[in-house]
Amino acid sequence: MPSWQSRGISLAIRLVMRRARWGDGRTLVRRARWLLGAPNPLQWARTRGVHVRPVVDGVVCGEWVRAERDDQGVILYLHGGGYVACSAATHRPITAALARLAHRRVFSLDYRLAPEHPFPAALDDAVAAYRWLLGQGVDAGSVALAGDSAGGGLVLATLLRARDEALPLPAAAVCFSPWTDLAGTGESLTTNNGRCAMLRPDNVRDFARLYLADASARHPYASPLFADLGGLPPLLLQVGSSELLLDDARRVHDKIQAAGGASTVQIFDGVFHVWQMLDGLVPEARVALRQAAAFMNDPVSRLLTKSIG
Repeated sequence: MPSWQSRGISLAIRLVMRRARWGDGRTLVRRARWLLGAPNPLQWARTRGVHVRPVVDGVVCGEWVRAERDDQGVILYLHGGGYVACSAATHRPITAALARLAHRRVFSLDYRLAPEHPFPAALDDAVAAYRWLLGQGVDAGSVALAGDSAGGGLVLATLLRARDEALPLPAAAVCFSPWTDLAGTGESLTTNNGRCAMLRPDNVRDFARLYLADASARHPYASPLFADLGGLPPLLLQVGSSELLLDDARRVHDKIQAAGGASTVQIFDGVFHVWQMLDGLVPEARVALRQAAAFMNDPVSRLLTKSIG
């Protein structure tokens, strides 16, 4: 049974955000950039006591988020927003929580957004940021990648590009409600239509068109579900049981295991898309973020729980 907080916020999301269509391209982008991500008051409240420092270094833009203790390594965080919206700032409730709970420095990337910068601009920026960290003397074995929604898919695409370009791979990766199939072939797009608090199937396809431009929805760097997923570091996927993107996580998990890799999927009952954003308000958010922090820091934890829900 989801918490009353989760049920209440899911209802509010349904009333404010869920609709069959978000409009044409320009209207969709405007609405997404207004609605998605944490509002300024929540950003401020969740980052009290955490140091945030903007970074602009060549093509790499973003911010360092650091808590009092940060001796466990580095997290490269890739925000969600359907590839068209949000920023490092809008996702501070998640990055600040990970900095505190994982005792790691978090570099949260501001990658270029579609439709102004379609695929593969976001991926190019993510790979450049990973190379930049390595160039700063950060050991790959001390790095974990994390991201939500589109950023979760971007985490997987970054791992694939790093593997294909023979870069040293990070130690682990975490994906919150990842969007891994821009072709929209998952069964949960049908079975969870009407149950998902935020999205309808046409929304997923509309966001995908804006990001892809002329690229194929089955390109493995755009939709990692269709890639060879062998040779990746241990992966944790968290997703809600009622999300449209439930099968985007479950099928990636299955493919990684079939390829001989290590993957853990945690399915939370009845939560909304990227519920981790409301850490401090929704109990399930803190549970999920603690699990993510433990996964990054403790190799034994990567082999334990396969699902929650």
